[in-house]
Amino acid sequence: MTDFKKVFIDTAPIIYYLQNSELYYSNMKLFWREYEECDYVTSAITVTEYLIYPYREKNLTLINSFYAFIYDMDILIKDIDEQIAEKAAQIRANYKFFKTMDALQLATACIMGCDLFLTNDKQLKQFKDISCVTVDELN
Repeated sequence: MTDFKKVFIDTAPIIYYLQNSELYYSNMKLFWREYEECDYVTSAITVTEYLIYPYREKNLTLINSFYAFIYDMDILIKDIDEQIAEKAAQIRANYKFFKTMDALQLATACIMGCDLFLTNDKQLKQFKDISCVTVDELN
């Protein structure tokens, strides 16, 4: 699985890693080690999804840890623009059970030229434009 050059990181894998998930932390730690030479991309959607809980809990430590991690790992955060929005609409048209936020994440990965989409949403494995791998599959 190490033939990938640009990896899109969905929200769940970041949550698992930063919050030391009992089930998935070791998978994510192995992933970061195995793919350390890759370029990483995520979207502004991930920022929103990740930060909901820390803001709800008024936990500045979690907020700061998130940004420190993003910058330390040199993960590019891509804004959602018109091109991504249009691609997401095409994805939703072809995969009617995908949620809009998932379609925006996948569209971002496509537009940014990612060749791997790391998620833990098994439904997204139906998407054929990019290799979608779940955290479960990393062990």
